[in-house]
Amino acid sequence: MGSHQDSIRDDSPDHLPTPATAAGREGLDALLAAPGRAVIALDFDGTLAPIVADPDRARAHPDAVPALAALAPKVASVAVITGRPAEVAVHHGGFADVPGLDHLVVLGHYGAERWDAATGALTTPEPHPGVAAVRAELPRLLERSGAGQGTWIEEKGHAVAVHTRRAPDPQAAFDTLRAPLADLATRHGLIVEPGRMVLELRPPGMDKGAALREYVRELDAGAVLYAGDDLGDLPAFTAVDTLRTEGTPGLLVCSGSDEVPDLRKRADVVVDGPPGVVRLLRSLTTRLA
Repeated sequence: MGSHQDSIRDDSPDHLPTPATAAGREGLDALLAAPGRAVIALDFDGTLAPIVADPDRARAHPDAVPALAALAPKVASVAVITGRPAEVAVHHGGFADVPGLDHLVVLGHYGAERWDAATGALTTPEPHPGVAAVRAELPRLLERSGAGQGTWIEEKGHAVAVHTRRAPDPQAAFDTLRAPLADLATRHGLIVEPGRMVLELRPPGMDKGAALREYVRELDAGAVLYAGDDLGDLPAFTAVDTLRTEGTPGLLVCSGSDEVPDLRKRADVVVDGPPGVVRLLRSLTTRLA
C-alpha cells in the first residue's frame, strides 16, 4: 500500500494513483467512465480538514473548497458525511454560497441532518432524550473517573463527545474512560463510537455507512468514492463493500493516519492526509475535463 501513498504525492495535476485492489480499480474506472452518475463522499475532520487539538478551530484545508467546486459540476453529487452538526461543518468548511458547489450536500450527525448547498436548506430531527441525560451526568463522571484533567466535552446537539487529546497521557485517559462511558451510554439508550482520542455518545442506528448507503440509493448512483480517516469511517467503508457486491462500483480512500491502521489496510488508495485528498480531487477534475 505504501507505493500508492507515495504515488499520490506526485504534483502533476492529471496524476491518479492506481488502486491496490481490483474492486478499487473497477470503482475508479466506473467513476471516470460515467462521472455524471458518481457520488464523491468525504469525511470532514482529518479528510478535508487537518486534525487539531480543539475541534472548534478545525477548518477545511485552504485548497479543499476550490477543489470541490471544480469537481462538483462534473459528478452527480459531492457529499460531506460527518458526525458534526451539519451547520457546524458548513461553517468550518466554508461551503456556503460557493459558485460550483450546487451539487454539494452535508450529511451531519451521521446523516440525521442534511444541508443542501443548492437551497441552503437544513433538515434536522428532534434529539434523542438520552443525549440530554448523558450531557447532565458527564461532568461528574469525568471527575470521578480520575481522567478529568485535560479531558473535555464537545456539545454536538444530537450527540456528546469526550476528547482526551489534551490530557497529559491521552491514550491512558481514553482507555480509562471507555468502560464508564459505555455504561453511561447503555443506561440512556445510546452507543459509544471511539475515534482518534475521542469517545462519542450518540443514538444507535446513526453511522456514516447508513448515511452513505441511503444517499447513494437516493441518487441511483452508478459509482461511489468514499474518503475517510478514522474509526467512524469504517461503517462507510463497509457500506461501499456492500454496494460493490450489489453492483455499484466503489473506490475506498484513506486520508492517511498511522493512528487507524484498520482503515489503511482496507483502503484501495492511501493519500497523505487532507493535502493528499485535495490532490486526488484535483486529479479527478483534470481527468474529467
